[in-house]
Amino acid sequence: MDSQRIDLHSAIISLTCALDLVGIDEVKHGKRVAMMAWHIAGKLAWSAEDRLKILHAGMLHDCGVAKIREHRHLTESLEWDGAEAHCERGEQYLRACPPLSHLAEEIRYHHTRWETLVQLPLPARTRLRANLLFLADRIDVLQAPYLASEQILIAAPKIVERLQSYSGSLFCPELVDAFADLAQSQAFWLAMDPDYLDEDLRNLGDHIPMVLLPYPDLREIARLFSRVVDAKSPYTELHSERVAQIARRLAQSFGIQGADLEQVEIAGLLHDIGKLRVSEDIIDKPGSLTPEERACMQRHSYDTYRILQRVFVDSKIPEWAGLHHENLRGEGYPFKTIGPSLDLECRIISVADIFQALAQSRPYRAGMPLDDILLYLRQRVADGVLDGEVVAALAERADVYYELAQGHFAMD
Repeated sequence: MDSQRIDLHSAIISLTCALDLVGIDEVKHGKRVAMMAWHIAGKLAWSAEDRLKILHAGMLHDCGVAKIREHRHLTESLEWDGAEAHCERGEQYLRACPPLSHLAEEIRYHHTRWETLVQLPLPARTRLRANLLFLADRIDVLQAPYLASEQILIAAPKIVERLQSYSGSLFCPELVDAFADLAQSQAFWLAMDPDYLDEDLRNLGDHIPMVLLPYPDLREIARLFSRVVDAKSPYTELHSERVAQIARRLAQSFGIQGADLEQVEIAGLLHDIGKLRVSEDIIDKPGSLTPEERACMQRHSYDTYRILQRVFVDSKIPEWAGLHHENLRGEGYPFKTIGPSLDLECRIISVADIFQALAQSRPYRAGMPLDDILLYLRQRVADGVLDGEVVAALAERADVYYELAQGHFAMD
C-alpha cells in the first residue's frame, strides 16, 4: 500500500483547527474567513471550483503564523507593517506541498492592498482571490468583539461602512460591493456562530469526493504543519522533521516497512501539532515551569491526538503521535497508558522525541553530548520508563542518529 484515501476537505478543516489554536482567543478565525469568502464568491457567481479553492485558501491563509504575539498584531488593526512575513512563510510552506501548492500565490498576497495588487504582474483571478482573503480576514477582525452575540447585528452597518471607506485602496470595489449586499442579511453574520459554522463546513464537504493521496503527498501535508509548529521557537527549529527521520530509521531497524513505516514518519512529523496552543513564552521560558504552565504544556499531546483523529481515519497515526509522552510505567500523559498497551511504534517515537530534544539546545540548557544522552536514556530504561530494545537499537548506530538529530538527513 503506497497511498491512503483521505477526505482532503475534512483534513483541511481539521488541520485548520490546529492553526486556530495559535490565536487562543480567536478560535475558528480561519473557518470564518473561509466561509465569508465562500459566500462573497457565490454572490459574484464564481465557479464551483473557484469557490472551493477560496474556501480552502481561507482556512489555510494563516499557515505562516505560529507565534501568538504575531497573531495578536494581525488582529489589533486593519493593517500591520509586519504582516508580509507570515504571507511569505505561508507561500513557502504551501509551494513545498503538492496537494496544496495551488493555494500558494493567493496566500502570498492576502495582506496586499488592492491598489498595489493591480500593479503586480499577476493573473486577474489571483488578484481577486488574494484580495477576497484580505477582505474576509479584515471583516473578521472587526466583528471579533461581537462574536457569539446578537450585538453583531447592531455593529454590522458600522463594519460595512468602515470597509467601504477602503474601497479602491485596500480592497477591490467589486468585492466590497458584493460584501455590502450580503451584509444586509442577518444570516450572513449569524452563520458565523461556531456551531453553525462547523455544520456548514461539514455539509459542504458532503459533495466533495475522497482523494487517494500517495504517501509522499501525505508526508508533505504533514511536513507543512510540522514547519508551522516548529517555527514557534528558534529552539524547536526542525524538531519534528528530525524526530520523524530518527523514528523512521529506528522503525526500519525493527523490520517495520511499507504503509506502517510511512505512517511512523508522518506521526513523527505531526507529534507536536497540539503545541500550537502553547504560548511561545512557555516554550522559550529559560527556567522551570509553573504548575499552570506545565498543565498548558501537557495538554498538547491530547490536542495532537484529537486533531489527527479527524484527519487520519482508520489509521494508527493519531495514536502513535498523540501517545508520545506515555511511558512503560503508565506515568506519562495524557492517557496514563501502561507499557503493554503501547505499540512498538509509539515507543519508537517516544525515544526519538526524547533523543532529539536532548541533542537540541533549549532555553534552559545547551544541547547535550551524545554520551550524556545515551547515559540518560539507559537510566530511563533502568527506571522502567523507556523501551530497552528501542534504546539499544538507537545506541547501536548512535553516531548516525546523533547526526540525524542535528539535521543531517542525507545520511544512510
